[in-house]
Amino acid sequence: MLFPLSFLAPPLLLAASLILRRKSAPALAEAAALGALALMAGGLVQLILSGPARLDLAAGLSLRLDTVGVTMGLLVGFVGWVVVRYSRTYLRAEAGQAAALAGILACLAAVMVIVQAGSLILMTAGFAAAGLILRQLLLFRAERPAARRAAAKFARVWAAGDLAALAACAVIWRAIGTTDLGAIAARADQVPAIAAALLVLAAALKTAAFPLHGWLTEVMEAPTPVSALLHAGIVNGGGLLLIRTADLVQASPAAMAALVMLGGFTALFGAAVMLTQSAVKTALAWSTVAQMGFLLLQCGLGLWALAMLHIVAHSLYKAHAFLSSGQAVEDVARNRRPGPVAVPGAWAVARAFGLALLIYAGVALVFQQLGAPKSAQGLALGAILILGVAYLIAQGLADAAPVALTRRTGLASLASAVGYFGFHLGAALAWGGQLPQPPVPGALEWALIMLTLASFGLVAVAQALFPLWAWHPAAAALRVHLANGLYLNALFDRLAGGFRTARS
Repeated sequence: MLFPLSFLAPPLLLAASLILRRKSAPALAEAAALGALALMAGGLVQLILSGPARLDLAAGLSLRLDTVGVTMGLLVGFVGWVVVRYSRTYLRAEAGQAAALAGILACLAAVMVIVQAGSLILMTAGFAAAGLILRQLLLFRAERPAARRAAAKFARVWAAGDLAALAACAVIWRAIGTTDLGAIAARADQVPAIAAALLVLAAALKTAAFPLHGWLTEVMEAPTPVSALLHAGIVNGGGLLLIRTADLVQASPAAMAALVMLGGFTALFGAAVMLTQSAVKTALAWSTVAQMGFLLLQCGLGLWALAMLHIVAHSLYKAHAFLSSGQAVEDVARNRRPGPVAVPGAWAVARAFGLALLIYAGVALVFQQLGAPKSAQGLALGAILILGVAYLIAQGLADAAPVALTRRTGLASLASAVGYFGFHLGAALAWGGQLPQPPVPGALEWALIMLTLASFGLVAVAQALFPLWAWHPAAAALRVHLANGLYLNALFDRLAGGFRTARS
């Protein structure tokens, strides 16, 4: 096979970054980002024609071209190009535009190394480099105390994740004499369980999992392109770390259980707080917290291919959401205020959830008959997604709802079920061959599945019934506490010295 073109993307981005630090050339930045995307596309063509490839570097470091890496590389290249193109206009009047574009390109280069790394130690080095660069981007407006506090908190949490990953590398090296990802997958049973625990800790810190999630909600102090780059790309790195070490993590039932419980709680907590936010970018930040929690939950259930699909979908959605947030606010302001919303009663909610689950069971049976069986974990995850659609069906079944709304919500549930199983099948075909299958559920796994279903089900029912008791003073008090994130961020500020950093 010829030299993989995708391996040239990081040097190209880094060279353009160095030039931009000496000379302002926005067109060069966009050309470099587009060139990196083209190189990743060339790597995809080479992968299809010639299969996977590997490049050994010095000191046990290596790069690899495979399906997971090229998918993530194309994703990073595309999102990076969009962010750089957007930055040319957004930062045009800023004195620090050249420095910001240089930092964005350098950060993209580090992420390109992460997604193509063939060894865990190189991934860890890439994470450390990306963290240092991103800290400088967060200080774009360093005269603002809130920006300094956000950068300080990010640096502390991200560095803690780097240390956890580095400790995992040390444990793995001591056990098998290498940090090569292929060797780790093949000899996972020879690695102590503490390595899996350290990897889970590193992933939790890098995905802003509860309770150290506060830094992710404060990076709004950075320019919108930097926020989009962070929320649409870099924060997904923890999930990629787990996917790349899936065999090792899955070999530890305790690590998988920790991912399910931590990820599930983070998802529910982040979603609840998101609904109370009035600022669009803050709501998007809490949405990222919830999505990253759900990503950890998927990894804990052993649904690695679906976790890959989640990263791709979330990156594209969140980049668009951040970059179009200003236009969205203007569109909402121009629209006329909606009329009264149909409030479903308890009986309508019960029928909605029953109907949604019935539709889901029917679609699952059809796919089963077509030769696409699903694991218990996959069926449980689909049921959680359908519970969210049941909220819409409840609106359609309310007494005051028109028939057209009832019909549309029912079709939405059907489309969601078909889409879930269809995308699940596509993810399995795209990445399933490189990732382990979900474990056969034992007593612990079944207990976690039932706990997850019960937790998400109760929250979904409570959300659907919320209009019936929203008038109660306790509901208003709960909303205030949730809007402040249960004050955990303020506590973290005090523990990390964030207030002192802001005042200095």
